[in-house]
Amino acid sequence: MDSRESYHRGESSLPAAVAVSSIAETVEPILPAKSSRQKKLQHDLRATSKTSLERRQRSRNDQAFDSIQVTALASTAEQDDETVLYLGYGSNLAAETFLGKRGIRPLSQINIVAPSIALTFDLPGIPYSEPCFANSRYRDAPSDGEEKPRPPYHKNAWKKGLVGVVYEVTKQDYAHIIATEGGGAGYHDVVVDCYALDDDPNLLVPAQPSGTPFKAHTLYAHREQSLRPNPDYAQPSARYLKLITDGAGEHNLPMEYRHFLSNIRTYHTTTSKQQIGSFIFLAVWGPIFAFFFGSAKMFLDKHGRYPDWMVDYLAAMFTACWASYDRFFLKLFGDGERTIGDDLDGVDEDSPTGVDLEKVPLLATEASKIESYV
Repeated sequence: MDSRESYHRGESSLPAAVAVSSIAETVEPILPAKSSRQKKLQHDLRATSKTSLERRQRSRNDQAFDSIQVTALASTAEQDDETVLYLGYGSNLAAETFLGKRGIRPLSQINIVAPSIALTFDLPGIPYSEPCFANSRYRDAPSDGEEKPRPPYHKNAWKKGLVGVVYEVTKQDYAHIIATEGGGAGYHDVVVDCYALDDDPNLLVPAQPSGTPFKAHTLYAHREQSLRPNPDYAQPSARYLKLITDGAGEHNLPMEYRHFLSNIRTYHTTTSKQQIGSFIFLAVWGPIFAFFFGSAKMFLDKHGRYPDWMVDYLAAMFTACWASYDRFFLKLFGDGERTIGDDLDGVDEDSPTGVDLEKVPLLATEASKIESYV
């Protein structure tokens, strides 16, 4: 089955496809971590060996797992030594999340660019605290010399393929990744072509990579299932974006990409009404999500998947959460998705680079920090 076709499987579960994974991302920061030793996690991540050429070559015929295969992953892992190449992006770049919260121990890893997909922030989260999360979408690479109009929001201004890290993990760990991303309900498994990046972070990310690609699995929540009228509108929280930028530094991803990440504006409240609304909203919905998502783990089956009734229940809560925001909180307390005044999200229309010129000194400072870090 073509990977693009697999994107559309399970669309009947709207909005379950985004609800469980979004609730998981939102609740995750307030749940206990598996380890608080951040420096050790970062050391372990850096000590992970580079994925061998031989292992990458063996992936060229890999295909996406269908729902039955995903269900069987955990049960067959003990009898099968074969590993999975998993493309991580978003918060899964960070040792704090991938090794700490999720407890994954990659066997090897390699920095890559995947030209067929792009990073987006169109997965809805929770208003006022975590407005959106990272996702991916298929992209059509422009032909040589073709000019694409600049996107209205700077978080979508990256015009090249998705930059991330391919982790080699056991099948059991991959089943656990799927479970921690929403118990198998939030995302679909797809396979994309990946190109290894040069070890020098000062080199530009190639717009049209050369060389021989290899295959990697990644997880995707279909954009058409978004609950929001404009999925591109929301801004990520400072906490969530920091996980991504920290992870990019830990993996020594290209400076060009880290500059893009550091220039994304985050959501924050700017009025007392928003702050009051945020407090009330989280006081109402925060404990509900924390309790039900925390207790929902007892219903996970041996394959790490939630029963359909639990998925539907969490999806109904998620829908009700956003309905209360749209119909009451937004009108009474103000915007819970986007910082008031950030109409263009940092894009300077008069700058040929599209970057807010006032932020250039900040980018230079950030670059120097990253250089000293790595």
